[in-house]
Amino acid sequence: MTTLQELLRIIASLDGRKPASSQPDRLDELFADLRAARPRRPPPEIEELIWDLWASHPDQVLQRRLELAAGSIARGEYTRARRLLDPLVEASPMWAEAWNKRATLHYLAGRDTESFEDIRKVLELEPRHFGAVCGFAQICLRRGERAAAMVAFEAALAINPHLTGVRAAVEDLRDSTAAPIH
Repeated sequence: MTTLQELLRIIASLDGRKPASSQPDRLDELFADLRAARPRRPPPEIEELIWDLWASHPDQVLQRRLELAAGSIARGEYTRARRLLDPLVEASPMWAEAWNKRATLHYLAGRDTESFEDIRKVLELEPRHFGAVCGFAQICLRRGERAAAMVAFEAALAINPHLTGVRAAVEDLRDSTAAPIH
């Protein structure tokens, strides 16, 4: 069972980790561009391309199941989403985005421990998955673990410095934890 502290250690060490060979090579170029001082494309366009690559799969049937699961999650149909995602991660255990969608499902259903397990798997496969890192930070906030949330949000910003909502969350966390000066 993955604990909050174990996952926090993994997140703190993401910079030194390499993606699994199952990750599309094109992601390297997109992440480099995303972190560049002057990206060649608008950052939202780069992010969309990254998400599209994460969600793509050579097996169109599996890709369609992921799309159906995402739609079920969006509609709050968690039982249906789980019925789609469990066999999906079994059929394609190297597909980081299938694990990420299931981590999201667990988070929304309040099953943090299960979400931690899936986030760990996502980050083993794709240590640049800023969505999974932000998901972990959200769980930390829900649990009142503000310092852990800030570490995770900062790690997400190191991966993708264009996450304006995350940057605002870090500033709010800093402001709310700053000691008053007397």
